Amino acid sequence: MWQSHSAGAPSPPNLTAHGIYKPEHAVDLDTGVVVAAPIHPADEGDTATLSPTLKAAARNLDAVGLAPSEEEPCVVVADKGYHAREQLKALEDGVWKTRIAEPEPAKGYLRWHGDEAARRAVYANRARLKSGIGRETMRRRGELVERSFAHVLDRGGMRRAWLRGRENVHKRYLIHVAGFNLGVLMRALHGQGTPREAADALYALIFVLQTDAALAFGLIAAVDGELTAIVIVAADPTGN
Repeated sequence: MWQSHSAGAPSPPNLTAHGIYKPEHAVDLDTGVVVAAPIHPADEGDTATLSPTLKAAARNLDAVGLAPSEEEPCVVVADKGYHAREQLKALEDGVWKTRIAEPEPAKGYLRWHGDEAARRAVYANRARLKSGIGRETMRRRGELVERSFAHVLDRGGMRRAWLRGRENVHKRYLIHVAGFNLGVLMRALHGQGTPREAADALYALIFVLQTDAALAFGLIAAVDGELTAIVIVAADPTGN
């Protein structure tokens, strides 16, 4: 399942001339890995940038043999800023199944003006969104996607970059995203996603030995970088 989400940006006139861009993350909601992280001009709306972001995600998935297909489509989960009739129509019956949050209609109801394809796409998206799986994916969207932005933009310092041109900004941004993904991988493999977490981790070995005459319990642990051992032996004084 993939979530496409954009980070907000200020909006002066002629945003591109001011060097303001909008990153989007396509995140695997099963693992938290960022699958694609394109940089778009900040004056392009979310509905205009969703399609390029999905194409970037599909290319990266195809590189590892996981490209979505009509036989095995992927789910797109996104907030209401990405909801548009033409977008839903384009994605319906394709390799992406949408669960995009639906904004409230301006007048409390929807008018279709004979566009049956749009009506079917909107209602199908609404049905998937209101299912139990849809509610769970929206919850995970808020957790995993916002976490990736917090790591890259806030802790990674990528809300500002002193580089010229969108291509150079994108290169720097991808390095930070790669570091985030590496942390996700290390946490899945070893339980620690950063060197500091690994250094602060407590390693311990516990062993128990039993014979007919005694029982030995041992603990060897790393505390503050030093190995410490405790051994307790309980013997049967009768020898029975």
